[in-house]
Amino acid sequence: MKRLTVFFSALFLMSSTILAMAADPCQTRSLDFGENTAGWEHVPLSKFKKDTEYSLVHPDQPKVLRGTAVSSASLFVYRFQTTMEVPETISWRWKTDALVAGADNRDKEREDAPLRVMVAFDGDQTRLPEVEKKRFRRAKALSGRNLPYALLMYIWSDQVPVGTVIPSAHTGQVKMLVAASGSEGLGRWQKVKRNLADDYRQAFAADPGPVIGVAVMTDTDNTRTTAAGEYTDIVLECSDAARN
Repeated sequence: MKRLTVFFSALFLMSSTILAMAADPCQTRSLDFGENTAGWEHVPLSKFKKDTEYSLVHPDQPKVLRGTAVSSASLFVYRFQTTMEVPETISWRWKTDALVAGADNRDKEREDAPLRVMVAFDGDQTRLPEVEKKRFRRAKALSGRNLPYALLMYIWSDQVPVGTVIPSAHTGQVKMLVAASGSEGLGRWQKVKRNLADDYRQAFAADPGPVIGVAVMTDTDNTRTTAAGEYTDIVLECSDAARN
């Protein structure tokens, strides 16, 4: 089973039926993990894959989520109840002590990462190439739900320069954007802030649609290795015009 097939299957939980509804105006959101990780849920990729273990790091640090992957992959997802107009920026802090040995996100057989932050978007499927339309139709026939139109995935890469866009080997609707690279900063909290609309345009050469949800993932299912990553302070922030 192709990895992106089961990955998209997991994303059905992000899209559900909200794609048919009008988007809400942008509202700044702090997606705290918090007590009992309210609003977040663990989403397996497939019954054929081991799940990454997600847990709060310490009782006195309830906003820090730790993902531990042992030859595993699964998502931790914040699903919006209604779509929201695209925020201006997304920011977060993340930390890992080590890169994934042997990983290379340009190679579908070695496509793992210690840290990923993802944003799922709505969009007009009628404007997609026919091959993508067929994928969406097959997926909806199997599940009864629409796929997210597009997924932008920020990753910490092993060797690819920051700012590089890596296309998925399986679909044009998933793009990886390198937000950190190499060993610099390992073992320390790193703050990342990205212009979400600009990054989407760079990755997809189009304007973004409304946001459906956000997810994080630590994965080592392809390299069959071990990795751990920590996440906190995920914030979606609107422009001044959107707030007014």
